[in-house]
Amino acid sequence: MKTSGARYRLMALTLNLCTKIMPLAGRLAGLALIVAFAVLAGASQARAQLAVASDFRLGIHAKKTRLVIELSQAVDYRAFALANPDRIVIDLPEIDWRMRPGSVRRAEGLVQGFRFGLVRPGTSRVVLDLKRPGYINGAFLLPPGDGAMYRFVLDIAAGRQSLGKSLASAPAARRPKPEPKTRPAARDKVSIRQPRLRFPSPARKPYLGRAKRHVVVIDPGHGGIDPGAIGPSGIAEKNITLAAARAIKAGLDRTGRYKVLLTRGRDMFIQLRHRVAIARDKGAELFISLHADTIRNKKVRGLSVYTLSERASDKEAGELAMRENKADLIAGIDLSGQASGVTNILIDLAQRESMNESARAAGFLVAELKRVTRLLRNTHRFAGFAVLKAPDVPSLLIEMGFLSNARDERSLRSAKFRRRLAGAVTKGIDRFFSRVEQADRE
Repeated sequence: MKTSGARYRLMALTLNLCTKIMPLAGRLAGLALIVAFAVLAGASQARAQLAVASDFRLGIHAKKTRLVIELSQAVDYRAFALANPDRIVIDLPEIDWRMRPGSVRRAEGLVQGFRFGLVRPGTSRVVLDLKRPGYINGAFLLPPGDGAMYRFVLDIAAGRQSLGKSLASAPAARRPKPEPKTRPAARDKVSIRQPRLRFPSPARKPYLGRAKRHVVVIDPGHGGIDPGAIGPSGIAEKNITLAAARAIKAGLDRTGRYKVLLTRGRDMFIQLRHRVAIARDKGAELFISLHADTIRNKKVRGLSVYTLSERASDKEAGELAMRENKADLIAGIDLSGQASGVTNILIDLAQRESMNESARAAGFLVAELKRVTRLLRNTHRFAGFAVLKAPDVPSLLIEMGFLSNARDERSLRSAKFRRRLAGAVTKGIDRFFSRVEQADRE
């Protein structure tokens, strides 16, 4: 009976404690919900402040090719022409591209192709690829008509009359000022200058014995205005690479051994040299760029890992590197004034050591990846990818598969498959840094 009484007293004490704890737990859960709703509300408000583009069309108008973009509010713009290849580039404030179904139509007239998207925070860009040299014949913003939408209009004519010149919107003071809630002061002016990138000295050694976490930079290829390859289902490479990068980051974070950074955390364009600069500025000990390209032979499938070489391991590797290295041109960036020392980083002694480390890392990753996915023959390949040219950071490029192959595309669209891929990459990176730590102790 004494034992039974003790049990009842213990149960009563437990129930009393629960009644005190539960309200506290409820308050904490309520506070967490409030914080979550506040974050979501802030994100929704920020998106609501952006101009919404709902229609994008091209047509022939009085022997000129005319572009029309329908917008929810007035915006500043700057448009200019570039050569080699011939392009028209239009910079706008950051736009929320919410096109009506069927609104984005095929190219017309002088335009053979087009793309649009975020080129950097606060700036969206439209690039029109031309069939032959053309210039901007006029650009203007029409106020809302019966459809209650602003219309940005740009006319293109054949020739080079204004190559290098630009047309911009009238100063904001000439237009009615929007309400502060509609357009924050930070968005009143849109900078279209490219950031100046300062490369730190490559004098430091890649690895030193230390207790702090290893720094790994994951680079989701393409982004923003540069969609990369497009799969049979219409999915863009830029979305596959970002999803895979997030999965790899999550896997590495769980180990507690690494400080993991992404070159981009959203759908935004980043120049190739800026991706390299991010890795160097953050003191990366390993840089991994993710891609999923297309190939003419749609039967070819499988993953491959690339490291830097000025001489490609095969014709396909060389062609792939040439395509990827054109990403800056795709985004409408003028590289004509860049010195060769900027666009082609010289391979010095420090880079040669990094290339050796890159090859070792590639070996560990291939050994783990073959357990979870199909690989190409000669899986470790070599080519002159621009993103692999950091002189003091071991760097790899993983082609996760071919979006031109239906089976590869289906796998890459699967979150479950991407988690398996991330697990294998994490194990490979663990093996690489275990070897590095062992070498540091010796």
